[in-house]
Amino acid sequence: MAEATKIAYVFPGQGSQRVGMGRDLYDNFDSAKAVFDQADEALGFPLSQLCFEGPEDELRQTINCQPAIVTVSFACLKAALATASSDRVPSPAFVAGHSLGEYTALAASGVLDFATAVYLVRERGRLMNEAGQINPGGMAAIIGLDETSLAEVCSETDTWIANINCPGQLVISGAKENITKAMALSEAKGASRTIPLQVSGVFHTPLMQPAVDGMSGIIANLTFQEPVTPIIANTSAQPLTTAEQVKAELLTQLCHSVQWQRSIEYMANDGVSTFIEIGPGKVLSGLIKRINKNVKILNIGDVSDIKNIKGYL
Repeated sequence: MAEATKIAYVFPGQGSQRVGMGRDLYDNFDSAKAVFDQADEALGFPLSQLCFEGPEDELRQTINCQPAIVTVSFACLKAALATASSDRVPSPAFVAGHSLGEYTALAASGVLDFATAVYLVRERGRLMNEAGQINPGGMAAIIGLDETSLAEVCSETDTWIANINCPGQLVISGAKENITKAMALSEAKGASRTIPLQVSGVFHTPLMQPAVDGMSGIIANLTFQEPVTPIIANTSAQPLTTAEQVKAELLTQLCHSVQWQRSIEYMANDGVSTFIEIGPGKVLSGLIKRINKNVKILNIGDVSDIKNIKGYL
């Protein structure tokens, strides 16, 4: 790999889960097995079994799928780093994660040890679920509508833009009846598709404030280290380089839009030419392709990916 090449690690968020994820990592890599064992111990229940065997409806629940995805993603990273030499999995210039994935990025950059990160994300899932019960609602993907037009839709329907994922793919949050109105209005304004999402809350909106209140008390009692690698923040698409910046970001992102497109654009403009998506699924890879066709995109999500790293890089 050329010395001048800059890479970034990116970690997936909620929605990437599937029953069976991580099982091959657990069975083939001691480093990955150690991650699953740490998660089970930190959480006090067999999260690994839930990842491997389901049931799917239980794995899909916010309180479970959030720590599950972080665990599988971190197990992928540790297995890849333990297996490959530094020239095969080079150190990143940046790390970033989509919403929930930001917590995997924290562990990858040394801000939190893994056991603390998975505990914190379990609490995040619990508090987000509780906030969703206080302020029920949902989310929908809006395909083929620009940000300005969708902002007008949200203004008229009392909804919010929750994720700016890539050109032509945005996500809104709001009360269910308002989401229905916003989907219809989006289609009237030219959206090619509108897709309701299976989530249990009005994520990344001011209605998540109860979760912010709970998380702030938990975060205040944890020790955060300075990031070894800059983390590109979801809410600002700018680098986080101090522990205090990270703490603020974790609270801000609960109530504000995920700026994924701008995050990728920032890293690409800073010279990143290769993005490695680490964790279950390939959702982020698809988004990155639509944001910048000139960058290289790799995936590390299972045993075969790890064994073939040398051929990729």
